[in-house]
Amino acid sequence: MDDLIKRVEKEFEERNICIPEGFDVKNVLVDYDSIDITDEVFDEIIAKFKNINLVNDLVTSYNIDFIEFSQDLEMENIDIPEYYYLNNILGNYSPDLNKEEYEDLISDLEIIDKIFKILADKDITFPKGYVEDLADASIRRDLTDEELEKLVDKLKTAYDRARVEAGEAVGTVAAQSVGEPGTQMTMRTFHYAGVTELNVTLGLPRLIEIVDARKDIATPTMDIYFEDDKRNDEEFVKTLANKIGKSTINDILEDFNLNYAEMQVEATLSDKKISERRLIKENIIQKIEADFKKEKPEINGNLIVVKPKQKEGKETQHIIRELRLLADKVRDLQVSGVKKIGKVIIRKDDEEWVIHTEGSNLKEILSIEGIDSKRTTTNSIREIEDVLGIEAARQSIINEANNTLSEQGLTVDVRHIMLVADIMTSEGEVKSIGRHGISGEKSSVLARAAFEETGKHLLNASIRGEVDDLTGIIENIIIGQPIPLGTGSIGVKMAKNE
Repeated sequence: MDDLIKRVEKEFEERNICIPEGFDVKNVLVDYDSIDITDEVFDEIIAKFKNINLVNDLVTSYNIDFIEFSQDLEMENIDIPEYYYLNNILGNYSPDLNKEEYEDLISDLEIIDKIFKILADKDITFPKGYVEDLADASIRRDLTDEELEKLVDKLKTAYDRARVEAGEAVGTVAAQSVGEPGTQMTMRTFHYAGVTELNVTLGLPRLIEIVDARKDIATPTMDIYFEDDKRNDEEFVKTLANKIGKSTINDILEDFNLNYAEMQVEATLSDKKISERRLIKENIIQKIEADFKKEKPEINGNLIVVKPKQKEGKETQHIIRELRLLADKVRDLQVSGVKKIGKVIIRKDDEEWVIHTEGSNLKEILSIEGIDSKRTTTNSIREIEDVLGIEAARQSIINEANNTLSEQGLTVDVRHIMLVADIMTSEGEVKSIGRHGISGEKSSVLARAAFEETGKHLLNASIRGEVDDLTGIIENIIIGQPIPLGTGSIGVKMAKNE
């Protein structure tokens, strides 16, 4: 035991693992005292201490003393829970737990621990979501230990039945499952609450955008959510919406004239419109002066006069044309807003304010204070990949495809969509399913040729001297061999009689 303690403490120093003060490492190591400590077992021990470190930080944030917490668990014969489960359970409680809530927490953890002990006895491994579902069912139905065991057995049977058998053609089934509903989809665009300017591509065009992994999508939009203290603050939301949304001089004008006698543009700003859009007049004036530095605009209160640069010898028609171009430039000058975002709509959904935008700029929006970075999202998968990484892009493909199909009243098992998302992101970047992506990069020459551009693929392969190992489905069908799927994925050999 002493040697193991020294080895563990050395590992703590190397990996910078902090154990709560007053916690005795022997509480964990006692279970490993009489067994052979292989590298695999040692990694398991270190994983337990890492979990203790995370759990300590988590319970401390809820003003719970870890040592007392671990002692209370020990009294109830409960193991220290995994951080994942504890974090999800604590999410249902306020930061300062009272005595009754604390007892409920211990009770919830007791059920999770009971499930884990049943699973360990039966040598069953379930996904984390299944364990949580079992715990919910146990609490909701007030199950006895015997009933809980029966439920675990039934779930195990259903889980095994739902698993894919080795040799199953999962790719073909997924392609059919996503492709067939596509034939029933409409080619339409959704309009937000009667506002015709802000629309979202849905149906088949949207599904094609997703699987093609297009960088520039037809209607990029964002759903912007707010943190707890801001989500019901109407004034904050409206001020931020005007800061994010595109506002031009044209949106805040009271009067606008082209004075052909003086050859000048005369724009009168509206204090009311500036106030409605929560803009600052001084900032607008500075923006006008900066953008029209060469024209040297004259500003008198709300009246702004801009003259085109005069050049001698110019014909009148050219001067008038320049004046009109200058007028358009003045009207279209953007005085506020985030780059790439146009109009914004503010709506109250489920007792909180949400902003929907036309256009998308995830990186800049997430940097704004008060924005809920966990829920704010965009329908641009490529942008999510650039800002949040490949795993977030994979989840975005699943969410967008699922939403597109369900919006049309079509139900596709999420596992088919997950497989499509996995294959699109398996190489660390989002790739389209087509000749410019996955299908065009297959290692088999015949598989590439069977998809598109047959002659080009066969010619290039013959020039390079490529060899097709015939390991896939398509190439074996082409040459008339049994395919390596189902019964064809098994080879039978007969032992020679001596």
